[in-house]
Amino acid sequence: MIEVKNIYRGYESKKGFFKREKVLKNAVNGISFNVPQGQIFGLIGPNGAGKTTTIKMMTTLLTPSKGSISIFGLDITKSYKEIQKRINFIYGGERSLYWRLSARDNLIYFADLYSVPKELMKNRIEELIVLVGLEKVADNKVETYSKGMKQRLQIARALINNPDIIFMDEPTIGLDPTATLLLHDIILDLKGQGKTIILTTHYMAEAESLCDQIAFINDGKILDIDSPINHIKKNNVKTLQDVYINHFKDKKSVS
Repeated sequence: MIEVKNIYRGYESKKGFFKREKVLKNAVNGISFNVPQGQIFGLIGPNGAGKTTTIKMMTTLLTPSKGSISIFGLDITKSYKEIQKRINFIYGGERSLYWRLSARDNLIYFADLYSVPKELMKNRIEELIVLVGLEKVADNKVETYSKGMKQRLQIARALINNPDIIFMDEPTIGLDPTATLLLHDIILDLKGQGKTIILTTHYMAEAESLCDQIAFINDGKILDIDSPINHIKKNNVKTLQDVYINHFKDKKSVS
């Protein structure tokens, strides 16, 4: 479903005070991995590790400086329009929604953006509202929603084009335990429908319970890829949190 081959992504910065010099730094530094259909794939690492840059390349928002990414057998630089029709994304926090519109109106707007046929739109929107449990408040303005309700609506928005792949960048950040568990149930239900999910998170218990494979990444490089249980066994520890600490113990803070 996804094939990432030796990708790099560099950016320029400047150093020095009086004599400014350009410095080229790689945010992503030669990583490779494959994601099969119907799998939840975790991309785990500290802030600044290269996770979001990698996701931006996989979602066609950035182009690799070197290397290649293939999705559905299509190259992201040559077939990005076709790929965009079959993917979607969810960010943590409360972005990607129009607060002064209702949930239903938000979904109508995004359905139009993705050219969902009119004959399918009404039923799809109703099904998504039920899926994320917003039936009773679907016609209320989003500005009246709790954080968890907004995040559930973001999931509905990301499913409006019936994507084969969903990218989730810290989808449960800032949510209370009840809202988090509900989102976990929705994510597992999507996996059961055959959706492929790319997940970033700072919550190791979440990654351990949801992911089929996890790639630990730091300084733009993959440190190890395996299933959660195999990561734990190889590191001779009890939890994925312990594995994280082993990989990033030299960092100033551990999330």
